[in-house]
Amino acid sequence: MTFSTRLPPQSDPPLSPRQTLPTMYDLPSENLEEPGLPDEFHSWQSQLLRETFQPPNWNRDEVFSAMDLNLYYDVTHPNWYKRPDWFAVVGVPRLYEGREPRLSYVRWQERIDPLIVVELLSPGTEEEDLGQTARQFGKPPTKWQVYEQILRVPYYVVFNRYTDEIQAFQLVGDRYQSAELTEARLPIPRIELSLGLWQGSYENLDRLWLRWMTPNGDLILTASERAERLAARLRELGVDPKQLE
Repeated sequence: MTFSTRLPPQSDPPLSPRQTLPTMYDLPSENLEEPGLPDEFHSWQSQLLRETFQPPNWNRDEVFSAMDLNLYYDVTHPNWYKRPDWFAVVGVPRLYEGREPRLSYVRWQERIDPLIVVELLSPGTEEEDLGQTARQFGKPPTKWQVYEQILRVPYYVVFNRYTDEIQAFQLVGDRYQSAELTEARLPIPRIELSLGLWQGSYENLDRLWLRWMTPNGDLILTASERAERLAARLRELGVDPKQLE
């Protein structure tokens, strides 16, 4: 099989590698239906969502979230799946059968739909992520159709890292409608959390990140952030945190 690769323009004298080398989105994938694998930002952003998704009104063992995990949705077509950048479910065991990490999420076995799905816009996926593509004859339904009409996911969020824009949708009846944000955050009363943008450093990258907060906008801290705050408090009290290790 022959692939054609779209390369950025070249020049003499040469431009920097960042300007001229092809990205993962320019190169072909062995799976023609998947244009590329997640880049580092996708991994970091999804991990931050996972670390901060801590609903205070749910037992930790009844909260499951996943990044880049196959989500199977149709028992009549068991090979059909979508792979959200991040999604969360409440009311299911965190571990499969109480002892094993999940290798996938199979809707007809779990019997509980995701509460929220987050997609991170990538070159080439914008139209499908925003429901602007039609289903092709003989092909599986689009992401939008699966989330809205089949799984009926209550909240669907799309984050564009290039414009730092959030587009949030809430299922009203049988269709998604633009969700009303409160102080640039999406409140989700069922889990007593809100989802919004935060300017800060994560993985040593300072930028706007999408993360979970309290309904009032206070940050839900990661484990490393909690450790940093504790260390700072100990230093204020004249205690060297390293002496406690």
